[in-house]
Amino acid sequence: MSFVDTLRQWDTAVTCVERQDLSQALRIFLAIQEPNSKISFDIGCLHLLNQDLDAAEKAFDCSIRKDEHLAVAFFQRGMTFYKKKRYEESLADFQHAFKALRGNQLIDYKALGLRYKLYACEVLINVALAEAQLGHWEKAHESLVKALNYKTDAKLNIIDKALDSALKQKLFKPVEFPSKVLFKPNKHYVAELEKKDYLGKAKVVASVVPQDAFSGFAPLQPQVEDGPTRPKEPEVLRALEGEPHTVLFEFVPETSDELAVVPGNIVFVLQKGADNWASVIFNERRGLVPYNYLEPLEIHLASKQNEGRFSFHFCDLIPSMCPFINCQEEHKQPTDNSYIVKVRFTFNFAVSVPPGSPYAILIEKISKKLNRPPTAITLSLTSEATEQSIINASTEMESVWSRASGVHITLWCTTTEQTDGKPESETHFVALHSYVSSNPEDLSFHQGDTITLLSRVNQDWLEGQCNGNTGIFPASFVEKVPVNGQ
Repeated sequence: MSFVDTLRQWDTAVTCVERQDLSQALRIFLAIQEPNSKISFDIGCLHLLNQDLDAAEKAFDCSIRKDEHLAVAFFQRGMTFYKKKRYEESLADFQHAFKALRGNQLIDYKALGLRYKLYACEVLINVALAEAQLGHWEKAHESLVKALNYKTDAKLNIIDKALDSALKQKLFKPVEFPSKVLFKPNKHYVAELEKKDYLGKAKVVASVVPQDAFSGFAPLQPQVEDGPTRPKEPEVLRALEGEPHTVLFEFVPETSDELAVVPGNIVFVLQKGADNWASVIFNERRGLVPYNYLEPLEIHLASKQNEGRFSFHFCDLIPSMCPFINCQEEHKQPTDNSYIVKVRFTFNFAVSVPPGSPYAILIEKISKKLNRPPTAITLSLTSEATEQSIINASTEMESVWSRASGVHITLWCTTTEQTDGKPESETHFVALHSYVSSNPEDLSFHQGDTITLLSRVNQDWLEGQCNGNTGIFPASFVEKVPVNGQ
């Protein structure tokens, strides 16, 4: 089953749960082939609601096998063992869940699609209850005293009641996971399931025929003398509804009136309210987005003299469709006959240099882009670096520039791991959450993985290497590893 099919069925099953149709939701979940850890967790929760404890245990086993750091899965399997009166196994799972918290007061799973906070003090309450069921009342009391160190004001009353019961050697109620709360698929991925018309319907910008609204194909029409030589710029701008803005931060909707967007999306603002909410259009869908999440965007229009048309680059509207990270540099037209050098690296970028530039100027421009010393960079005319294709200080640059097509030329670039015989200081990050790539250039990793930083794409995205794979990933999913205790 493809990722798209899995995502579609996952979203449908969650919708059935919201409609209280639990049996249909379970049938859809069970039809998913090779479910991931989150889907397996959802299946276990539904079995637990149906009191099918054996099936719930198997589902939580599958969830833990696929993500051994998912503390809430250990917590739920511990509750399953507790209900089956297998108290030793229940105690072990509750202790494992507490260990997975790593000394934190709580884990908020909202970023992973689950609206639930797992509190360390609640886990310890269940640890104490399992110990009490085994007759270890002293250990139960110690666990409850330990829970006080992780208490919050809202949870203090629960701990106090449990302590009172433990002192009287009476059992107390366990802390249970809320019913019908499930992991949901990423809203951005779900939005991508809908069919999109990226180009949209053609619109007539200017015509010699009065009130012409036809935008299809037709035979040549007689031309009117003294017709307009070229349209005015405002006519082109009126073809787009609303004011274009760039999305700066990810927004996850909480109501049906709101719209899911991620950094880099281009939206068109129809109306801005006094309450800081903006009504926008994105992918033919209309909804509300916080206006402070947006930044106005200027669409650059390039006119051609003596021609009756305007043109603008597609990347101005949908930057994510462009394979170049700095596409403005890639697609701009030089005004001083400069050469546009496209560089193929682990990501693609472009630089502009004066015509006939020597090697020193070219390598300095590329060195600044990569933030690497020139001695660590190797340029080549082909994807495979050979003696004939490598470009260095001794290369005759006239032969290089003679390969340019117009003012554009493509070069390939590789870097070495050392400079001046000394290893570069590497920057490492640890993954706070698991990330599954949705594009070929993305880097997938699991929570707790170590990632080596290769470059910074922008303020929201980084490029790195993990488990032998290279790609880009969101900076909000990782945390920098301190160096020498700093």
